[in-house]
Amino acid sequence: MQKYYPLRPMQRYLIDTHFNKAKSTMMNIGGLFQLSPLIDIPSFANAINTVLNTYDIFRCRFVVHPETLEICQIFDGEVMPVIIEEWTDQEFTLIKKYLAEPYDIIGKPLYRVYLFKTPSANYFYLDFYHAVADGTSLAIIFLREIDKALRGHKKKKSVPSYAEYIEQQMNISPEELAEGHAYWQKMLAPFDPEKHLPPSKFHNAAAYTQGNLDYTLENVSNEYFRTMHVNENNFFLGASMLTLAKLTGSKESIMSWIHNGRTNMREMRLFGLMLEQYPCTWDFHEDISIEDFLNKLYGQIQIGMKYRKSLDIVYDNGLEDECVSFIFQKRFYDDFAFNDFNCPLVDLPPNEISAAENALDIEINSEVMGNYTLFLDYDSSLYSEAYMKNFAEMLDKIILAMKNPNTMTSEILR
Repeated sequence: MQKYYPLRPMQRYLIDTHFNKAKSTMMNIGGLFQLSPLIDIPSFANAINTVLNTYDIFRCRFVVHPETLEICQIFDGEVMPVIIEEWTDQEFTLIKKYLAEPYDIIGKPLYRVYLFKTPSANYFYLDFYHAVADGTSLAIIFLREIDKALRGHKKKKSVPSYAEYIEQQMNISPEELAEGHAYWQKMLAPFDPEKHLPPSKFHNAAAYTQGNLDYTLENVSNEYFRTMHVNENNFFLGASMLTLAKLTGSKESIMSWIHNGRTNMREMRLFGLMLEQYPCTWDFHEDISIEDFLNKLYGQIQIGMKYRKSLDIVYDNGLEDECVSFIFQKRFYDDFAFNDFNCPLVDLPPNEISAAENALDIEINSEVMGNYTLFLDYDSSLYSEAYMKNFAEMLDKIILAMKNPNTMTSEILR
């Protein structure tokens, strides 16, 4: 008898975005690697197939439930073996255009993995539909498991099951669910776009138009976090909240931050979409030192994680749809070594253009050289590039002030 599993709240949010919100349905996460000529291609294919058959996420399919007619998921789809495909360089150019196409998500595989052999080079391509996988799954689990298999490590007898995880997440008492719902509703009830989004100088704005800005942060390196023992995510989230409060003039921040969703070692080994998007809020009318602010903000984050099973009300009711979002992430790969042979990343699927139509997304990346870069994804029908550059420069100045833990928030916001 067919077993149907419900979508987790974040999965449902992404699928709703796919169908209803995004200007594009290209929600692909992955990359194209040029393989070292020293890698044996048949051995590499065997390593990939070993990993594909180990994790149940590769058997995941989204289907329409025959009774409820809701989109749900099953975990008994066929895993197609990866084979070596030989193409001319001209043919390979055309194939890369095909790889940029969006997924047909109903009843179809939700991943694409290929090995290409061309006269110029050999290539390894993979991407996943974002509602079944995330960057941690891709870089920390999938690529490293391929590397282990290529080195001759024995196949794992058992790994954490994503289907079982979904069942565990469903196991919540009505009382606990209601307590979490009340927590999130209370946090987000005061949200007002006129008060908690950066003010726009445009009136009668046109439909959403995507803009983006890259900015290298000048006032902090990872050396600071080694000497001060400050949590990076917490520090940059706090800086973003202060910047937002200063720009709006409200001395308040209501925004959401994206977490990789893995809270224990078992989940760190779990392949699947684990992202969660947590609302967070702060009222800066009460003056506080940066040290105390970051400590208390961390406490709020821990409470939010306690109520993560109740986030369905946030996604289902769109409680944070207009909020500014924040994510801190480390560069998982630009190149990757398989069996100690370097394999450069030469192309990325066009995932960015599928982002939900938020007014502003703040992304801070930890780079391999120890510096940090800021990427702002914004609605250019609301904000100009010059305005976003001002946002970036203000954030950088606030970061500098925050490096002194005794700085008072009033000093930053005046």
